[in-house]
Amino acid sequence: MILRLAELALLGSVFVRLLTGQWPWDYWKNRDVRREERQARTLLGVAANAPREDIIDAHRKLLSRVHPDKGGTNEAVYEANAARDLLLERLAPRKRA
Repeated sequence: MILRLAELALLGSVFVRLLTGQWPWDYWKNRDVRREERQARTLLGVAANAPREDIIDAHRKLLSRVHPDKGGTNEAVYEANAARDLLLERLAPRKRA
């Protein structure tokens, strides 16, 4: 019985690898990362291919609406900063001249 379950788990893992190009544990981990990135893009209102400047501009606009001095909350500022940091981290490093 246990050997049969192990065989099924192995076959399922290989199937997921062939289907997605990733092992199941990597696929699930990356799925969470993709969801976080999608939420960050939605919060800032930027497209998936938004350049660095658009992300920074969207962050500034959002902060102007949610800052505690404008009637917002500290938590909203924290979420905006976390979204900006996540999206900028995903971009390729800037080239230095």
